[in-house]
Amino acid sequence: MEKFTVNNVPMERWTVGASTYETCLTRGARLIHWKLNLPTGVRNVLHWPEGADFAQDKIGLVRGGNPILFPFMGRNYADGEKFFWKDDAGVKRPMPQHGFARDCEFEFIETSDKHALLRLVPNARAEACYPFKYEFRVRYEFRELFVRCTFEFENRDQQPLPWCAGHHFYFTLPWHKGLSRSDYTIKIPSKKQWRHAADGKLIPFADLKGANEFTFDNPGLPDCIFTNLKDALVVFGPKSGEENISVKVGEEPIPDSWAAVVTWTPDAEAPFYCVEPWMGPPNSTEHKNGLRFAEPGRTETFVTEVSLL
Repeated sequence: MEKFTVNNVPMERWTVGASTYETCLTRGARLIHWKLNLPTGVRNVLHWPEGADFAQDKIGLVRGGNPILFPFMGRNYADGEKFFWKDDAGVKRPMPQHGFARDCEFEFIETSDKHALLRLVPNARAEACYPFKYEFRVRYEFRELFVRCTFEFENRDQQPLPWCAGHHFYFTLPWHKGLSRSDYTIKIPSKKQWRHAADGKLIPFADLKGANEFTFDNPGLPDCIFTNLKDALVVFGPKSGEENISVKVGEEPIPDSWAAVVTWTPDAEAPFYCVEPWMGPPNSTEHKNGLRFAEPGRTETFVTEVSLL
């Protein structure tokens, strides 16, 4: 691992074969860049906007890299009020969109030339949202054409603690000159698709029903929530089938029925498309689908792998 700074912000660089990973792990455990060094030049697997603000209170909102979503993803609701949640005792607390980890400080536990393990350092905002005793760790394992990220959630409290975390990968797309979104396809082996309504409810989405492969210019793809996955692997890339990317959701060949993949982009001109593996759909604290509870003294994990094929 090589340490360097950008505008006095500590950064890290990991070079493994043809892959170079750049991170800002003390700020949101953020993976910034994944660059693949090819004979024809450098391919940016992940998008990162030029001139992005690395300030602790700004980096969480940067559209790039891989924001960590914890303890919950998406929008949460309590009594119809957005950005709140209720615990099992009925206590209502704030919860920003995608949780608070992407804005939090992390500290190193250990590192090597191919991995890093970090723990979240809760700030006042995090404690107001989630005032429990726990340790949330993020483990990255860097390989030449492969990155593995493991969430480790250790319950140090005396009651079961809910969580439903995920990733928000900003994949560069298109990544070939002269191609457009219509030249790339994504295969998602899903039986059910949903939309997240303005009141927090999950609404079945029929537009993509019956299909498992879509081009990235499909108007139904943005903001779609895919569940009931028949396979843990989501694969996307050019129609030629070369230079594909795979995202594995969890460690089992078939994920839990409510494990989710979310596809999102803000508009047709954005230089990225997000393919997001989540433990469950948004607002899990209210509808309970995909919500998991870590028992006292236990550590639960959620594993995601991204490979270049």
